[in-house]
Amino acid sequence: MFNGQKVLVTGGTGMIGRQLVSLLVNRGARVSVVSLDTPVGLPPGVEFLKADLTYFDKCLEICEGMDYVFNLVGVKGSPKMCREQPADFMVPMLQFNTNMMEAARRQGVKWYLFTSSVGVYHPAEVFKEDDVWTTFPSDNDRFAGWAKRIGELQAQAYSIQYGWNCVSIVRPANVYGPYDNFDPENAMVVPSLIRKALENDHLDVWGDGSPIRDFIHSKDVALGMIHVVEKGVTEPVNLGSGDGVTIKTIVDFVVEHCGKDIEVRWDTTKPRGDARRVFDMSRANSHGFVPTISIEEGIIDTIKWFKENKAIVDRRHNAFRK
Repeated sequence: MFNGQKVLVTGGTGMIGRQLVSLLVNRGARVSVVSLDTPVGLPPGVEFLKADLTYFDKCLEICEGMDYVFNLVGVKGSPKMCREQPADFMVPMLQFNTNMMEAARRQGVKWYLFTSSVGVYHPAEVFKEDDVWTTFPSDNDRFAGWAKRIGELQAQAYSIQYGWNCVSIVRPANVYGPYDNFDPENAMVVPSLIRKALENDHLDVWGDGSPIRDFIHSKDVALGMIHVVEKGVTEPVNLGSGDGVTIKTIVDFVVEHCGKDIEVRWDTTKPRGDARRVFDMSRANSHGFVPTISIEEGIIDTIKWFKENKAIVDRRHNAFRK
């Protein structure tokens, strides 16, 4: 399907994007990657395009002549940043989403993938795709969640008004893997635990480890993205494990595979969060997609990458702090 086709990947230098670019190159695609920063380590033959996607004319320019567009670009940050700088999340994402989908439509691309988020969901034990529009995003994800919801509505609006029925929508769960954000102040659960374990002789963890969360490796997310595009799926699709794993299990795997003795110190005076938050994977399974990387395999892979690429991690951290 992608052999010889021109494919544009926004956010192609990120954790999921790098996996996706490699998979597309292996399928014979002629891949172009969009970013504001010059990337390091892209596969041979991949074209780099520097563009600010908040400008619509730039989006039109980079979409011209493309057969497929995978829009992965987004804004990431800590819960603290979400609370104190919500405009820095919501406004750029609205601009990225709106500009890229409109540009792709005008330029007549064959298929477009929109990357939504777990943030569109209201807190629940199990996240089902069709529940989104009967609820509101949680307060913690209010601004970013609504920005992603608007992107999904944009695709629906285009289908109604223009008959443009060539948009796939994926909602990834808690993604981790190589090129994750390992910043000590802004990292999510898996990269945070890995960095702290490798750089200290103890590991302080909030709660008692009992909450269950849904994690998926970045390569499985990329494979899921390709799968829904190849199958022409136009309904939103969850990309997660569907099983969930306790935080304690994550901690145990990190400690076991970090290669040194670590003392784990649970702080049960701190909040532990919701007891269970897992994706319903029935829809993805019905379309033939099943994740392939277990959480233990994924953590081993991520630890190995972190050890081998500490210089890249530190360089990204220093750039973020400037």
